[in-house]
Amino acid sequence: MTRLSVNINKIATIRNARGGNTPNVCKVALDCERFGAEGITVHPRPDERHIRYQDVRDLKSLVTTEFNIEGYPTRDFIDLVVKAKPAQVTLVPDPPEALTSNAGWDTVKNRDILVEIIKEFKAAGIRTSIFVDTDLANIEGAVATGTDRIELYTEPYATNYPKNKEEAIRPFVIAAKKAHELGLEINAGHDLSLENLKYFNDNIPNLTEVSIGHALISDSLYYGLENTIQMYLRCLK
Repeated sequence: MTRLSVNINKIATIRNARGGNTPNVCKVALDCERFGAEGITVHPRPDERHIRYQDVRDLKSLVTTEFNIEGYPTRDFIDLVVKAKPAQVTLVPDPPEALTSNAGWDTVKNRDILVEIIKEFKAAGIRTSIFVDTDLANIEGAVATGTDRIELYTEPYATNYPKNKEEAIRPFVIAAKKAHELGLEINAGHDLSLENLKYFNDNIPNLTEVSIGHALISDSLYYGLENTIQMYLRCLK
């Protein structure tokens, strides 16, 4: 079964809106695990507008499932990850001013940079994943970086799913097959939801993990966090 990692950034966004520690990011992470999540994802940005670097330090000793830290590899981010030693780091090419992740890496153009960064993480014993689109050149280029996994950027799938789900999924199936042939494990994330997750999971071969935050946390306002996590898990069976 594909593993579900819950991105808790939006919990931190709500907390930061009022200051203080409500809702408590660490407690929510532990509750997500207790409710069945198989991983916790955080995406600290330089301005700390949601997850703060201190949150990462606090979560390090609390998360008992897979801890995944994703973000743009500034020097501060690299140092934070190496000290935290999560199970996985996911490299995302979003500059500091980006509202959210909106593209995958050009792994050909950025090969040398990614090679050095990934080498440092792997020397620290941290599994690496890099955010990529379905362009096969970028899938092939990912192999040359030394990464363990790729994370397929699924916003185009989510956008096109209501129009034509067969067409929306097709490039992702091709990309996943190519990645598997090349020996890469496959994660996926961005705008996956209760509406489109099951179809994606049923059709993408060798899918290891999905990371879901915005839709899942939004759904929990209506259905409750425990029930929502169980609903997402059922989509992955």
